[in-house]
Amino acid sequence: MSTTPTVFVVDDDPAARASMSALVQSMGVPVESFASAEELLASIIPNQPGCVVTDYRMAGMTGLELQEELARNNFTLPVIVITAYADVPTAVRAMESGAVTFLEKPCDEETLCSSVRRALDADADARGQHTRTRELRARLESLTTGERDVLNLLVQGKMNKNIAKDLDIGLRTVELRRHQIMKKLDVNSVAEVVRLVFEAQGE
Repeated sequence: MSTTPTVFVVDDDPAARASMSALVQSMGVPVESFASAEELLASIIPNQPGCVVTDYRMAGMTGLELQEELARNNFTLPVIVITAYADVPTAVRAMESGAVTFLEKPCDEETLCSSVRRALDADADARGQHTRTRELRARLESLTTGERDVLNLLVQGKMNKNIAKDLDIGLRTVELRRHQIMKKLDVNSVAEVVRLVFEAQGE
């Protein structure tokens, strides 16, 4: 599979599968189709960007079971579930499991295209945030033990003199460590430090 954002269509009905694949292709988006959830799971690679469009009722694993299996295996692809057998409990289960949307058959082309675009945008946003979080954590991990001690108290809102007293170190040492923290984290204020720390804890 490609690392290009791709729409994965899963439906055991050949005609429906071909129709949905053609629609996605008309959007200018790469598409791959599968006759079963098991086929997709056997082929998909980690960190694959894109989204999944799956029928709910299929031979073998259902669309919801596919969605839950992807989540269990840490695949973060947004999932669009389509069904001709909609009911409230099924829809609730799909949304609770992270489905982007739950569409009833027959769904019009505009609705499906809009849902696919929204899913691809959500996937891109999530991946961007994940990359940002990793970068922030790498910056925090570059701090020495002493700098982390000062950072922890800075985040609590303590002044330099109080930090020096709490850590039993000189005020000048606190100032030097604080300077290094700002430099390594690439920030200019304590407010930015606090925001960075909380953002890094966001996942």
